[in-house]
Amino acid sequence: MGPALSAVINVDLGVLVLRFLCILSVRSTRTITKLPPTNPLPVTRTPACFPAPAYERQDAVFAPAFELLRKAIADHAFPAASVAIAHHGNLVGLKAFGRLTYEPNSPEATTETVFDLASVTKVVATTSMAMILYERGLLDLDLPVVAVVAEFAGEDPRRDAVTLRMLLSHSSGLPAYEKLFLRARTRDELLSAAFATPLTANPGARAEYSDIGFVILGVALERIAEESLDHFCQHEVFGPLAMTHTAFNPPSAWRAFIAPTADDQTFRQRIIQGEVQDENAIAMGGVAGHAGVFATAEDIAIFAHAMLAGRRPILRPETLALFTRRESSPPGTSRALGWDTPSSPSQSGKYFSAGSFGHLGYTGTSLWIDPERQLSITLLTNRTWPDCSNQAIKLLRPKFHDAVIESLGRD
Repeated sequence: MGPALSAVINVDLGVLVLRFLCILSVRSTRTITKLPPTNPLPVTRTPACFPAPAYERQDAVFAPAFELLRKAIADHAFPAASVAIAHHGNLVGLKAFGRLTYEPNSPEATTETVFDLASVTKVVATTSMAMILYERGLLDLDLPVVAVVAEFAGEDPRRDAVTLRMLLSHSSGLPAYEKLFLRARTRDELLSAAFATPLTANPGARAEYSDIGFVILGVALERIAEESLDHFCQHEVFGPLAMTHTAFNPPSAWRAFIAPTADDQTFRQRIIQGEVQDENAIAMGGVAGHAGVFATAEDIAIFAHAMLAGRRPILRPETLALFTRRESSPPGTSRALGWDTPSSPSQSGKYFSAGSFGHLGYTGTSLWIDPERQLSITLLTNRTWPDCSNQAIKLLRPKFHDAVIESLGRD
């Protein structure tokens, strides 16, 4: 019996049954339409799998939080925003604001507007793949990277000490970011450059958020699974959760309903809409461990719902607990495995509990989940339009999260 078959057989039967029932309920109760939409999807939610719609009073309940977004749009912090708030199994907020760009004739954003998630990809796709492989006994967190990605080895002997856990926790010693796309225009060329990127610190010595590390992690997971990241996530995460408006490389039919992220006159010489904003990711064909997923806020709320206690058709509670628990080293890190946790100060604001976890995306996206409050807040924007110079979202985001929690009650 091969290791892959053995791992599948050993998956907890209860998880498989829950997933099967969830998929059946999706097929029988959810009416799915294809983009481009004109109105919100006609959906009958099944509470075991989806947050139940309960946002009839959202404009009154979240008036202060929503006003912050309207003012931010008026101040050109971003042209469009979409919000999904889930609380105790209910989708209590689902609303869009602004237009796709600042032009007055630009289409209005709707709850079906699709956003480039940027680094939120790291948790929705890559970390989810890691958690599933770990649960099946296929992923050894302390396995050296070179055991899976032999190309990562080099003259620096420290590279042999870098583990998959270090890539997940951003403690590998790899730098935060490199413009690899300037000298690598194909996937193979970019991966060769990523594999050869020099370490800037001793492995495990410090936490430094690293896109390069997640590029390499994505390749390692693909080799372990013997399947590409996008295909794996489609049939193991997006499909089972009926995240019908979530994808790497979204189809061309979605393009007009995707918020543009940049007017790129430097590298691609075109408006970036429907293709990933991150240049390293586009050089890899749009599928990368660090960026590339597009989604609606509602789909991310569905994903967050699956991450909350008691509602996990794709993962065991103990697996999620392991990956979302803050690492004990390096000292002072806020990082868990793939996920981030609230720090002080934090983009999550001041009310998320210590056991919360989340992630940010460069394009102006974020997801924060609080198991203690049974709360998730998804905020998707295209703050990089028309370029990435505007950083106003850094001030807005924690205020927005605080206003949402104050509206719900702090306890």
